[in-house]
Amino acid sequence: MRVAVYTSSSDAVDELFRTAAVELAGRLADRGDQLIYGGTAVGVMGVLADAMRGAGGHVTGVLPQLMADRGLADADCDELVVTDDMAGRKQQMISRADAFVALPGGFGTLEELLEVLTLKQLGYHAQPIVLLDLDGFYQPLLGVFETLFARGFARPEYAGLYRVAPDVDAVCAALDDPGGPAVPLKRF
Repeated sequence: MRVAVYTSSSDAVDELFRTAAVELAGRLADRGDQLIYGGTAVGVMGVLADAMRGAGGHVTGVLPQLMADRGLADADCDELVVTDDMAGRKQQMISRADAFVALPGGFGTLEELLEVLTLKQLGYHAQPIVLLDLDGFYQPLLGVFETLFARGFARPEYAGLYRVAPDVDAVCAALDDPGGPAVPLKRF
Protein backbone atom coordinates (compact mmCIF):
# COMPACT_ATOMS: atom_id res chain seq x y z
CA MET A 1 0.00 0.00 0.00
CA ARG A 2 1.25 3.48 -0.83
CA VAL A 3 0.42 5.67 2.17
CA ALA A 4 0.45 9.47 1.93
CA VAL A 5 1.28 10.87 5.34
CA TYR A 6 0.62 14.53 6.09
CA THR A 7 2.51 16.07 9.00
CA SER A 8 4.50 19.03 10.25
CA SER A 9 7.68 20.57 8.90
CA SER A 10 8.24 22.22 12.28
CA ASP A 11 11.20 21.35 14.50
CA ALA A 12 9.53 23.03 17.49
CA VAL A 13 7.00 20.29 18.31
CA ASP A 14 6.87 18.05 21.36
CA GLU A 15 8.95 14.86 21.26
CA LEU A 16 5.71 12.86 21.54
CA PHE A 17 4.91 13.68 17.92
CA ARG A 18 8.38 12.78 16.64
CA THR A 19 8.18 9.47 18.48
CA ALA A 20 4.83 8.68 16.86
CA ALA A 21 6.27 9.46 13.42
CA VAL A 22 9.15 7.04 14.04
CA GLU A 23 6.73 4.37 15.26
CA LEU A 24 4.44 4.82 12.27
CA ALA A 25 7.35 4.64 9.83
CA GLY A 26 8.58 1.42 11.40
CA ARG A 27 5.14 -0.14 11.23
CA LEU A 28 4.59 0.93 7.61
CA ALA A 29 7.98 -0.49 6.60
CA ASP A 30 7.29 -3.76 8.45
CA ARG A 31 3.99 -4.05 6.59
CA GLY A 32 5.71 -3.51 3.25
CA ASP A 33 3.91 -0.21 2.69
CA GLN A 34 5.50 2.70 0.87
CA LEU A 35 5.60 6.26 2.22
CA ILE A 36 4.55 9.28 0.19
CA TYR A 37 5.15 12.53 2.03
CA GLY A 38 5.90 16.23 1.60
CA GLY A 39 9.50 15.74 0.52
CA THR A 40 11.37 17.91 3.01
CA ALA A 41 14.18 16.94 5.35
CA VAL A 42 12.94 19.12 8.23
CA GLY A 43 10.59 18.77 11.19
CA VAL A 44 8.41 15.75 11.76
CA MET A 45 8.40 15.19 7.99
CA GLY A 46 12.15 14.66 8.04
CA VAL A 47 11.93 12.41 11.11
CA LEU A 48 9.24 10.32 9.40
CA ALA A 49 11.23 9.86 6.18
CA ASP A 50 14.49 9.08 8.01
CA ALA A 51 12.73 6.49 10.16
CA MET A 52 11.09 4.90 7.12
CA ARG A 53 14.44 4.59 5.35
CA GLY A 54 16.06 3.32 8.54
CA ALA A 55 13.44 0.55 8.69
CA GLY A 56 14.12 -0.41 5.08
CA GLY A 57 11.00 1.20 3.61
CA HIS A 58 10.52 3.01 0.32
CA VAL A 59 10.16 6.81 0.50
CA THR A 60 8.68 9.07 -2.16
CA GLY A 61 8.94 12.78 -1.44
CA VAL A 62 6.86 15.36 -3.29
CA LEU A 63 7.58 19.06 -2.94
CA PRO A 64 7.18 22.25 -4.95
CA GLN A 65 10.13 23.89 -6.69
CA LEU A 66 9.94 26.83 -4.28
CA MET A 67 10.79 24.55 -1.35
CA ALA A 68 13.51 22.80 -3.32
CA ASP A 69 15.02 26.19 -4.15
CA ARG A 70 15.09 26.98 -0.42
CA GLY A 71 17.19 23.87 0.22
CA LEU A 72 14.43 21.92 1.97
CA ALA A 73 14.34 18.90 -0.35
CA ASP A 74 15.13 15.51 1.14
CA ALA A 75 17.82 14.30 -1.26
CA ASP A 76 17.80 10.83 0.33
CA CYS A 77 14.33 9.92 -0.97
CA ASP A 78 14.06 6.84 -3.15
CA GLU A 79 12.04 9.04 -5.45
CA LEU A 80 11.86 12.83 -5.24
CA VAL A 81 9.16 14.56 -7.28
CA VAL A 82 9.49 18.32 -7.71
CA THR A 83 6.32 20.09 -8.83
CA ASP A 84 5.66 23.58 -10.13
CA ASP A 85 3.60 24.61 -7.10
CA MET A 86 1.67 23.43 -4.03
CA ALA A 87 -1.38 22.49 -6.11
CA GLY A 88 0.81 20.18 -8.17
CA ARG A 89 2.35 18.73 -5.02
CA LYS A 90 -1.05 17.90 -3.57
CA GLN A 91 -2.27 16.41 -6.86
CA GLN A 92 0.82 14.20 -7.12
CA MET A 93 0.48 12.97 -3.55
CA ILE A 94 -3.22 12.24 -3.98
CA SER A 95 -2.84 10.46 -7.31
CA ARG A 96 -0.03 8.23 -6.00
CA ALA A 97 -1.68 7.22 -2.71
CA ASP A 98 -3.77 4.21 -1.77
CA ALA A 99 -4.47 5.67 1.69
CA PHE A 100 -4.01 8.90 3.65
CA VAL A 101 -2.83 9.41 7.22
CA ALA A 102 -2.86 12.80 8.94
CA LEU A 103 -0.40 13.00 11.80
CA PRO A 104 -0.59 16.11 13.97
CA GLY A 105 0.53 19.11 11.94
CA GLY A 106 -0.02 22.75 11.11
CA PHE A 107 -1.98 24.70 8.51
CA GLY A 108 -0.55 22.71 5.59
CA THR A 109 -1.49 19.39 7.17
CA LEU A 110 -5.02 20.62 7.85
CA GLU A 111 -5.39 21.97 4.33
CA GLU A 112 -4.24 18.68 2.78
CA LEU A 113 -6.48 16.65 5.10
CA LEU A 114 -9.53 18.75 4.27
CA GLU A 115 -8.82 18.46 0.55
CA VAL A 116 -8.69 14.64 0.59
CA LEU A 117 -11.82 14.57 2.77
CA THR A 118 -13.66 16.82 0.34
CA LEU A 119 -12.52 14.80 -2.66
CA LYS A 120 -13.72 11.62 -0.98
CA GLN A 121 -17.05 13.27 -0.10
CA LEU A 122 -17.50 14.20 -3.77
CA GLY A 123 -16.60 10.70 -4.91
CA TYR A 124 -13.26 11.38 -6.59
CA HIS A 125 -11.62 8.62 -4.52
CA ALA A 126 -12.54 5.97 -1.97
CA GLN A 127 -9.19 5.55 -0.22
CA PRO A 128 -9.02 5.33 3.57
CA ILE A 129 -8.33 8.54 5.50
CA VAL A 130 -7.04 8.16 9.05
CA LEU A 131 -6.37 10.91 11.60
CA LEU A 132 -3.84 10.09 14.31
CA ASP A 133 -5.50 11.79 17.26
CA LEU A 134 -2.42 11.54 19.44
CA ASP A 135 -2.91 13.16 22.83
CA GLY A 136 -6.30 14.48 21.65
CA PHE A 137 -4.66 16.64 18.97
CA TYR A 138 -7.58 16.46 16.54
CA GLN A 139 -10.39 16.80 19.11
CA PRO A 140 -10.96 20.53 18.40
CA LEU A 141 -11.20 19.86 14.65
CA LEU A 142 -13.53 16.91 15.25
CA GLY A 143 -15.65 19.27 17.34
CA VAL A 144 -15.91 21.60 14.35
CA PHE A 145 -16.96 18.62 12.22
CA GLU A 146 -19.69 17.80 14.79
CA THR A 147 -20.90 21.40 14.54
CA LEU A 148 -21.07 21.06 10.74
CA PHE A 149 -23.16 17.90 11.12
CA ALA A 150 -25.43 19.36 13.82
CA ARG A 151 -26.12 22.57 11.91
CA GLY A 152 -26.75 20.96 8.54
CA PHE A 153 -23.60 22.13 6.77
CA ALA A 154 -22.49 18.54 6.25
CA ARG A 155 -24.43 15.29 6.33
CA PRO A 156 -23.81 13.26 9.50
CA GLU A 157 -22.92 10.20 7.45
CA TYR A 158 -19.83 12.07 6.22
CA ALA A 159 -18.27 11.14 9.55
CA GLY A 160 -17.75 7.79 7.83
CA LEU A 161 -15.35 9.36 5.35
CA TYR A 162 -12.52 9.21 7.88
CA ARG A 163 -11.34 7.14 10.82
CA VAL A 164 -9.90 8.54 14.04
CA ALA A 165 -7.08 6.58 15.65
CA PRO A 166 -5.68 7.29 19.13
CA ASP A 167 -2.36 5.53 18.42
CA VAL A 168 -0.25 3.96 15.68
CA ASP A 169 -1.74 0.49 16.25
CA ALA A 170 -5.19 1.90 15.55
CA VAL A 171 -3.89 3.71 12.44
CA CYS A 172 -2.64 0.40 11.03
CA ALA A 173 -5.90 -1.35 11.94
CA ALA A 174 -7.84 1.38 10.12
CA LEU A 175 -5.63 0.99 7.05
CA ASP A 176 -6.31 -2.76 7.07
CA ASP A 177 -10.07 -2.42 7.62
CA PRO A 178 -11.11 1.00 6.35
CA GLY A 179 -14.74 0.13 5.73
CA GLY A 180 -16.52 1.08 2.55
CA PRO A 181 -17.15 4.56 1.25
CA ALA A 182 -19.69 6.43 3.35
CA VAL A 183 -21.49 7.72 0.27
CA PRO A 184 -21.86 6.33 -3.25
CA LEU A 185 -18.98 7.27 -5.52
CA LYS A 186 -19.85 9.87 -8.11
CA ARG A 187 -18.48 9.36 -11.60
CA PHE A 188 -17.49 12.58 -13.34
